[in-house]
Amino acid sequence: MKKKLISAPYLVWMLVFILVPLAMVAYFAFTDGNGKFTLDYVANVAQYTNIFVRSIWLAAIATLICLVIAYPVAFILATMDKRHQSTMLMIVMLPMWMNFLLRTYAWMTLLGNNGIINRALGLIGLGPYKMLNTQGAVVLGMVYNYLPYMILPLYSVIVKIDKMLFEAAEDLGCNSNKVLFKVVFPLSLPGVMSGITMVFVPAISTFIISRMLGGGSNLLIGDLIEMQFLGNSYNPNLGAGISLVLMVIILLIMTIMNQFDSDEDRVLI
Repeated sequence: MKKKLISAPYLVWMLVFILVPLAMVAYFAFTDGNGKFTLDYVANVAQYTNIFVRSIWLAAIATLICLVIAYPVAFILATMDKRHQSTMLMIVMLPMWMNFLLRTYAWMTLLGNNGIINRALGLIGLGPYKMLNTQGAVVLGMVYNYLPYMILPLYSVIVKIDKMLFEAAEDLGCNSNKVLFKVVFPLSLPGVMSGITMVFVPAISTFIISRMLGGGSNLLIGDLIEMQFLGNSYNPNLGAGISLVLMVIILLIMTIMNQFDSDEDRVLI
């Protein structure tokens, strides 16, 4: 009885802010303006396949870059002296204290044709280069904004690994690289999977970053959904259909990734 009472607030929260919105999305996706059942809006999502592919591709690149950057950072944080860990973690989290929109605006100032980076390159006779309104700028914005979400789960897992395992592996003849790839990485896979999820999901559905750094030529699925609800082409039924398909794609990708995670766990066991 006590467990039910303790979980009641969460159940109410889940009902109001998760289940009800999902039910509304499904309702609008499978009905027309008159409330009649139809599959037209879900079927029409096929015409936006190129936008879906672009969104998945850019989100996957950004997630991979975040993983490559975040893993050594998290490992260094987890293995450094505990007196300095809190300070370094604060530095990692510091950009998250600033407004998301302002952080993205800052990159517009840096990457513009007359921006700070091109001006600096001009001093040595290079450029100007077109960096703003490109796919590279969109990926850069994703990496910058979501990198802490990759570092923190990796750090939280690596810091709990018994350091005696590192010493045991070295005693058995492993060098530093083998310790990292044969011991640390397999044991940190739960953090890897959590980090990938926390970066990939918001990256694939973002619209502020793609709008501000990518321009109109790099439309992502988040922009398309936002246009159906707030843009001139107001069509909430189509927006709900696109959102539903996006949720299914994300769930499929996450399910496939969890299968790999399970396989690794069985190997370790």
